[in-house]
Amino acid sequence: MSVEVTTAIEADLTELAEVAARTFPLACPPSAAADDVAAFIAENLSEERFRSYLDDDDRMVLAVRDGDRISGYAMLIRGVVADADVQQAVSVRPAVELSKMYVLPDAHGAGVSAALMSAALEASGTLGAACVWLGVNQENQRAQRFYSKHGFAISGTKTFRLGGHLENDYVMVCPLGR
Repeated sequence: MSVEVTTAIEADLTELAEVAARTFPLACPPSAAADDVAAFIAENLSEERFRSYLDDDDRMVLAVRDGDRISGYAMLIRGVVADADVQQAVSVRPAVELSKMYVLPDAHGAGVSAALMSAALEASGTLGAACVWLGVNQENQRAQRFYSKHGFAISGTKTFRLGGHLENDYVMVCPLGR
C-alpha cells in the first residue's frame, strides 16, 4: 500500500467530510452524548465547513491517501487561541495548532498516521512555526501515546465544549527544530 499526503483541494471536500464524520466520534470520551457528537460534526465537519477551511489563509488541510481513497486528514491553524489556559501552555511562538488529525480505523497501524503526522510537522515548519500545539482529551490515552512518540509533551490543560458538556483536554506541544 502506497501512502501519500497532499494539501486538500476542493475535489476532496465530500470525502473529507465523510472521513471526518466517521473518525471524530472515535476521539470522543465514552461519556459524550451521541446528539452532542452529531451536532459538532454537522456544525464543524460538513462539506461546507471544509470548503471554508480550504479558503482560509490561516489554515491548511492535509489529506492522506492509501491507494485511491482518503484515509485521514489533519488541519493546521496558524497561531494560539485566546483561551488563557492555552496561552499559558503554549509559550513558544510563532505556533501552529494541529487542530484536527484523524485516520480511519482500518488504516491504524499501517503507517498512515505516522506519515500524516510527519507531513503536518513539516508543513508547520514551512508556515514559520517554532512549535506545534494540540488539545487531546485526557481520557484518550492512545492518542496521547501517539503524540508523545512524535515529540509532543503535555504542557497544560484546557476545556473543550461538546454540546452542553465541558471536556477536559491536555495541551501538548512539540518544538520544531529551526
